[in-house]
Amino acid sequence: MSNEELEFRTIGAAQAGAEPGQLFGKPCYKVNGKAFVCFFQQAMVFKLSGPVHQQALALDGAQLFDPSGKGRPMKEWVQVPADYRAQWPQLAAAARQYVGQ
Repeated sequence: MSNEELEFRTIGAAQAGAEPGQLFGKPCYKVNGKAFVCFFQQAMVFKLSGPVHQQALALDGAQLFDPSGKGRPMKEWVQVPADYRAQWPQLAAAARQYVGQ
């Protein structure tokens, strides 16, 4: 397991009520059965909305999550590269809050 995946697991497990699971075969964390973060291609992926979504997407190398790789990105999900791992905890908290509403 990579350092990035270990960090993902630590951050995800730290969110209130989070349970590990799978999203499109990728490791994720869910709250009330709804995924809010996952790990894909050494990046953490967050379900976000509003200004925090725009801020995450504006990070260099960030992109909409396209798990199939077929040009069908998921509009609420932002894949944030490990270069921004210092921001992963805040983004995970925002994603947890968004999904847990």
